[in-house]
Amino acid sequence: MKVLHVITDLDVGGAEQQLRLLLRRLPVPCEVLTLTSPGPVAEGIEADGTPVTHLGMTGNRDLTALPRLTRLIRDGGYDLVHTHLYRACVYGRVAARLAGVRAVVATEHSLGDAVIEGRRLTRGVRTLYRATERLGTATVAVSDTVAARLRRWGVPEQRIHVVPNGIEAHRFGFDPAARALVRTRLGLPLDAFVVGGAGRLVPGKRFDVLVRAVTQLPGVHLLLAGAGPERDILRRMAEQFGSGDRIHLLGERDGAVDGAAVDGPGGFGPDIPGLLSAIDVFVSPSPDEAFGLAVLEALASGLHVLYGSCPAVDELPADQAPGARHFGLNVHELATALRELRRQGPGRLPVPPVVRRYDITRSAEALMSVYEQALADTPARRGSPAALPPRQGRAAALPPASVSLPDPARSPDPSPLSNR
Repeated sequence: MKVLHVITDLDVGGAEQQLRLLLRRLPVPCEVLTLTSPGPVAEGIEADGTPVTHLGMTGNRDLTALPRLTRLIRDGGYDLVHTHLYRACVYGRVAARLAGVRAVVATEHSLGDAVIEGRRLTRGVRTLYRATERLGTATVAVSDTVAARLRRWGVPEQRIHVVPNGIEAHRFGFDPAARALVRTRLGLPLDAFVVGGAGRLVPGKRFDVLVRAVTQLPGVHLLLAGAGPERDILRRMAEQFGSGDRIHLLGERDGAVDGAAVDGPGGFGPDIPGLLSAIDVFVSPSPDEAFGLAVLEALASGLHVLYGSCPAVDELPADQAPGARHFGLNVHELATALRELRRQGPGRLPVPPVVRRYDITRSAEALMSVYEQALADTPARRGSPAALPPRQGRAAALPPASVSLPDPARSPDPSPLSNR
């Protein structure tokens, strides 16, 4: 079995890091193709020994990418194509079918109730997703919550497979030496109460709630890892409330490299395991998540966690993650919870059972079962159009209107939720 993974980009992000972890454990030859910006995760994947090809797609409506993608898939002789993220799923499914690939699997990483990959779900996005989903063999949901959303969209039950995300739990274990190093290098008092967060700095993640809550807690510091359009807004907000010296925006941090702290062009900054060791409580304010990898990583570090949405925790009994607590999207509620944890002196908790449940090795084994079933369900049919090499120009002859791609980035951001 030879597999091609097609992903929209390989910048630092949950889906991208998840792909790298899976590639390390899948027992079949794999290659990766990224439609746009290879980014730092591409370097990591190549360092692990998996080839990465950059298609050079210039935008969501770059239809010239379709015949190029089709040719690359056909020339690679793949048995199965696995697509990741919205744009790659749409273009990848079409190209794989035009190239005559037997089986096409797609993983839905970021489907929320109202957003996909941080942007509002428009009618056009839904329509195109459903139309191209029919070209696939199987659709993987990263949680039962996402599977239920796919069923509501009309994806047939028999094509939906739940394969939860996974982590390398040992990498996030608490490290006292890293805690002291990170705090010293960032100029934080060793005895300070420090709150942490990580994610894309976009409106839908609601990090404004976290920043505003910390500004109400004198002496409390916030370490926030991530990049995005909200960065300057959050910085100005912190300064407006006179807390600019306590709100530390660390920029993009890699969660899939070794070591507790790294130096980069922008100066010192912790990687995600180092960040988790340095803080006292982790907050994920996002109200609409597909899984909740950041929460799981924080729990693996023995942290108390306050979260707005985390299917990885909510789908299990409460005793599986006793250190995790849901809160409403409310600045006062979050500030009160943080104040109480500070008073208690939270310390470190034992790693909860939920972390062992979501081991990346188990995820890879489950994904291999999906691959095997997908290939078994779609045997090569001698003489069928999909099994024959396409005629010259076949990919280019596809009517452009049939693959016009609504751009989630052009859709309005989700309306901010009120702080009740």
